[in-house]
Amino acid sequence: MPESPRGEDAALVAVQSALADRPGVLAGARALSHFGEHSAGWLAVAALGWLLQPRRRPAWLAVGLGAFGAHAAAVVIKRLVRRKRPHHPAIAVNVGTPSALSFPSAHATSTTAASLLLARTIGSPLPLAVVPPMALSRLVLGVHYPTDVLTGVMVGAAVAQTVDTIAQRATFGHARSRRI
Repeated sequence: MPESPRGEDAALVAVQSALADRPGVLAGARALSHFGEHSAGWLAVAALGWLLQPRRRPAWLAVGLGAFGAHAAAVVIKRLVRRKRPHHPAIAVNVGTPSALSFPSAHATSTTAASLLLARTIGSPLPLAVVPPMALSRLVLGVHYPTDVLTGVMVGAAVAQTVDTIAQRATFGHARSRRI
């Protein structure tokens, strides 16, 4: 008989027990998973904004760079830390993953970065509303521990801040060079 889940395993079992059987939860979590895979959904949003708003292309480029950069940062950290994904028998794994590495959640990382930069780009906090569902979806799907997701959010916020700072400096420098 397997040992009862403890710590983060127990937290995952609790989240799955509370949410996974509710109508639409697994389907929604899987949809978020597919959208966030390799930050592809965020890159598509950034590309669409870049195409539809030519005057705001630097801001849309920052959204795309932030999503991609956050994903890349998460992959590098995963390879350094090498934490395995949840594997307790009481945890249901409800989606496939491209690797066995868990820490941090690249979905949470890229979603946080993209949402923060998108919120700045459109002037509304509305995009930030997707961060909690994306983070929670990783738990419902059984592919990340809570600390993977929390760290992903923090790394994503740091990447967004870095990209925003660089973008503002580049825009300011571009505006100065045009005045000369």
